[in-house]
Amino acid sequence: MSTTPAQQNALGLALGRIAVAAGKPVLDLFRTGTSVRTKSDASPVTEADLAAERMILEGLRNLLPRMPVISEEQPETHQLAPDEAFVLVDPLDGTREFIAKRDEFTINIAVIAKGRPIAGAIYAPALGTLWYSGAESFRLDVAPGTEIGQEIRAQPVKVRSPLPGGLFALVSRSHRDPATEDFLARLSLLDRQPMGSSLKFCRIAEGSADLYVRLGPTHEWDTAAGDAILSSAGGQVVDRSGVRLRYGKAELGFRHAGFIASGGLRMSRDKDSALSMP
Repeated sequence: MSTTPAQQNALGLALGRIAVAAGKPVLDLFRTGTSVRTKSDASPVTEADLAAERMILEGLRNLLPRMPVISEEQPETHQLAPDEAFVLVDPLDGTREFIAKRDEFTINIAVIAKGRPIAGAIYAPALGTLWYSGAESFRLDVAPGTEIGQEIRAQPVKVRSPLPGGLFALVSRSHRDPATEDFLARLSLLDRQPMGSSLKFCRIAEGSADLYVRLGPTHEWDTAAGDAILSSAGGQVVDRSGVRLRYGKAELGFRHAGFIASGGLRMSRDKDSALSMP
């Protein structure tokens, strides 16, 4: 899939439009309440997950009618050819935060080409904030369901250089594992803050945090949009050996073994616990 930087940015914004539209029913159900059931993997799913997915799939059929879509709620819908471009969707990331009435939940969409995200959008309906990316990354304050026109004033976002005294790390509210805790314990941290969903990628991309580590298993739809936005903002998302994440691993159930997302610093390949400045 060959695109110019301008086309990549336009694709990211188009994904953002779909996410903002899907944010309306999600926020409505957040305010009024919704049914919850438990999936076979013991994770929760709500009516909001399904309502967002329906709107996103409809939007993607209009935007990218011939491109396969892999969604968290329908991960086995398509068989992918090697290096085939496709879309990854997490219609409601942070479902546990949603159920607990915390505003840290997001809608995530990313286009993958040759194993890497080339455009992405993350929308936080309760915050009214959209982050999107193509060749560059942007932030836009927009209410759920708003039609985004051609003339917008999106703010470019860039990662920051780490502060001299240490790193500000974001950690998952709902997913903790010993490997992640051991990794963080060996770093010089100024502070660490729990946060739900893919918001952690966005906060690093816009320069308000430095690091997000999760060394337990996760799915590709959990990271793809955040990877797109953070990477285009000057950061990176890598595995334990410092290699950028690869997407489209259908043979592994679209799973990652873990990842390290960082802003203005780089992962050392010598030791999986060492981070060095660029």
